[in-house]
Amino acid sequence: MILIDIATVGCGIALLIAAVRIILGPTPADRVVSADLLTFSAIALIALLGTRMMREGTFDLVLVATMASFLTGISLARALVRGRR
Repeated sequence: MILIDIATVGCGIALLIAAVRIILGPTPADRVVSADLLTFSAIALIALLGTRMMREGTFDLVLVATMASFLTGISLARALVRGRR
């Protein structure tokens, strides 16, 4: 349980760093990468809290959120390059 608590603190720190980078990011690419880090850190935090509280339903939520985040990352990257390949 101590390792889960340490990982939870690490994910919280990653969330804060990503949020600061979204606010201060000089380019749109920096903001997109930070938003991706923010969503995946939040998903990891949900998974860790679900493991800590021994809830089985959170893993379904993590799966759906991961798929949605992946598609959002692809959409933002595509919008960033304005559809060019």
